[in-house]
Amino acid sequence: MRDRSGSMLGGLLRASHLVSLEEIPALAAEHAATGGFSQTMIYLSDLRQQSLLPLPGQYDEFGEPLKPIRIDTTLAGLAFRSEETIATSAVSPSESDTAPATPHTDGELQRLWVPLLDGTERIGLLGVTAPGVDEDVRQRAKWLASLVALIVVSKRATSDAYARLVRADRMSVSAEVLWNLMPTSTFANRKVVVSAALEPAYDVGGDAYDYSLDGDILYLAAFDAMGHDLSSGLTASIAMGTWRNHRRQGRDLLTTSEAIDERVGEQFGSSRFVTGILAELDLRTGWLTWVNCGHHPPLVLRRGRPVAVPESSPVPPMGLRTGIAAEPVRYQLEPGDRLVFYTDGVTEARSPGGELFGLERFTDFLVRHEADGLSTPETLRRLMMSILDHQDRRLQDDATVLLAEWRTQRHRQFLI
Repeated sequence: MRDRSGSMLGGLLRASHLVSLEEIPALAAEHAATGGFSQTMIYLSDLRQQSLLPLPGQYDEFGEPLKPIRIDTTLAGLAFRSEETIATSAVSPSESDTAPATPHTDGELQRLWVPLLDGTERIGLLGVTAPGVDEDVRQRAKWLASLVALIVVSKRATSDAYARLVRADRMSVSAEVLWNLMPTSTFANRKVVVSAALEPAYDVGGDAYDYSLDGDILYLAAFDAMGHDLSSGLTASIAMGTWRNHRRQGRDLLTTSEAIDERVGEQFGSSRFVTGILAELDLRTGWLTWVNCGHHPPLVLRRGRPVAVPESSPVPPMGLRTGIAAEPVRYQLEPGDRLVFYTDGVTEARSPGGELFGLERFTDFLVRHEADGLSTPETLRRLMMSILDHQDRRLQDDATVLLAEWRTQRHRQFLI
């Protein structure tokens, strides 16, 4: 096993440095063959995580171009949703979740669907076919998927082909700017899990989120700029840039919020503003500190229930230059707590009949899906689909959620 795996992975790694994104499928198929795999297929998730889209130039066993796969209604999509390897008979990838399972027989070709993960970020899916599946074969397929995911991630930032592939609709200029500013939607290490979701994905106006890790300090921010146009995107961009600039200079949260207030005001003369919440979480102790400028207060979920957190005095949004300073707030998290930042497009999402999505429904959704054992990224994916459905897929405002779960070593022992 080791010789075969080493040849497959080492060869693919050596050959990957000078290839473009479009060349990855052929390269992966060539080296997967040395590991005993055939019919190698690479799919990437679209921006909304509703479909898995094949990288161009791939064909099925009948010579037909690969078709997109629905994430919510297929066995292949189940592998993406659950982040687990799924084995099926080597049939069409469009087989639905509800289709009867085909019994495996000795020597029968089987298809493995393996999630493409960059840490905890779900990139897409790898499909490979093998003559029988045991633990050694599964392990080789997982190693191959891990390397393919890393190669894709290393190429996507400089590839317009990637940007076109993962878009199911035309993207506005404001959304183009903001998506390129924001970090990936998911990050995790041994101490914390961070995940974010934002709609409308292709026409976001002024919502933005940010997070970054500096040693044992996790920085988190959510912004909601006035309006829904290019100026809104510019307002959010100024807020994001100022937040990062001052944070990286070691400035505290209050000083940073005042700088955002000044920079936005300078640009727009108090005709534009942005609400925001800036926070830092000490991952050694669980102490959370935040500054809130006209934004919704954070939500903390503990053992399946929301808990009360201190509220600061009301402060105007940033950009109005009122001279009213925000008051930093501190709160002690407990291991396993889920910290949630959100914009008003979540709770104020309105159905065609006028019913608000509401804070209670929002909280219940997060609690219920946590109890179901879903991962944080999958929970937020389903939340955004629920908000879209609630409004008959016609969003009146941007909706953003940023969620962080704090874990200590002791808590992780119970999670594993």
